[in-house]
Amino acid sequence: MRLIVLVVVFVAFTVWTTTIGMSHGFLGAFTLAAKEPWAAQLFVDLFLSIFVAWSWLRHDAKERGIPAWPYIAATLTLGSIGTLAYLIHRELVGRRTAVTA
Repeated sequence: MRLIVLVVVFVAFTVWTTTIGMSHGFLGAFTLAAKEPWAAQLFVDLFLSIFVAWSWLRHDAKERGIPAWPYIAATLTLGSIGTLAYLIHRELVGRRTAVTA
């Protein structure tokens, strides 16, 4: 059930992000953050959250034998989409391990 939820959230969020990105451009968030203090605060908050996710992801991936760098790179360029992709990969690896054990 967790895998289904992750895939649904991943697909929905990716479609939504792509739609917004296409209408406002790749640098739209930077432009808004430069104009509005509240948007700059959200941007900094997002960066801090992503940094925490990277720290957790690196440690978790090492424990599970999953390469972390593709997901860190994806998170750097795509935000939460990269972290969601890692969670899906993590779930699939966990299922594979449970089946072979």
